[in-house]
Amino acid sequence: MNTDPEISLARALEVATELAAWAAETIRRSGAGAPAHDVREKDSPADIVTDTDERVERHVREVLGAAFPTHGVVGEEYGVTDGAPGAPHWVVDPVDGTTNFAHGIGWCSFSLGLVAPDGTPLVGVVADPWRGETFTAVRGAGARLNGRPVRAADHTALTGHVFLTEWAAHAHWPGMDALLAQLADRHCTVRVMGSTALSLAQVAAGRAAATAIGEFHHVDGAPALLIATEAGAVALPEVPRYDKPLLLAAPGVAAEATELLRLAGV
Repeated sequence: MNTDPEISLARALEVATELAAWAAETIRRSGAGAPAHDVREKDSPADIVTDTDERVERHVREVLGAAFPTHGVVGEEYGVTDGAPGAPHWVVDPVDGTTNFAHGIGWCSFSLGLVAPDGTPLVGVVADPWRGETFTAVRGAGARLNGRPVRAADHTALTGHVFLTEWAAHAHWPGMDALLAQLADRHCTVRVMGSTALSLAQVAAGRAAATAIGEFHHVDGAPALLIATEAGAVALPEVPRYDKPLLLAAPGVAAEATELLRLAGV
């Protein structure tokens, strides 16, 4: 058996990219720009699932199980499948932005990543089905968008640029309103788009100066976190904790964004 880690990560990226292409096509065909009719509640009216979420995750688990039988899987819809002791595990959110998808709004994503046993992201893939974009990264090898290298923006101030955030499910997260007021004072435009993975990935593409989320979840955050940091973005904290805030920022605005979060009490 070849145990070279570079070759293993290359194979992981290959499989993940193939799955992203399949998932993006499946999401497009299932959504087609119209509201879904198979919407069901999970924990609350703001926490929903569709047949597409479940179908995509089932397929991903089947493919990963065949390709990497020792690896674990943590998924948004079907929870934890343990791998062999000391083996890495995959994190998958089949449709990140299910509320948008279920209502026919074309802003959601497929998120898949490989994570080391200590929690370090190794491979990340985020696919935007509606724009035909796939972000990829391997730890230490940079980030790419549709195969081309991408870098975080070279902005030196937040003023005049875009700052992304997301709700904590349907609610504002602690400090969010104060942060929005601080950004407004600086004429920095805020957008709440509805997909954590895509919002974080926009920092990697240089489109958003920064993205802040109030609750970090590995299934939709770890792949995009790797992509953004491999594109040169600054992550604070560098190793985010589950359900705690995360800031991703272009290097030149990281200090300013961090100070605004501090002033907001985050």
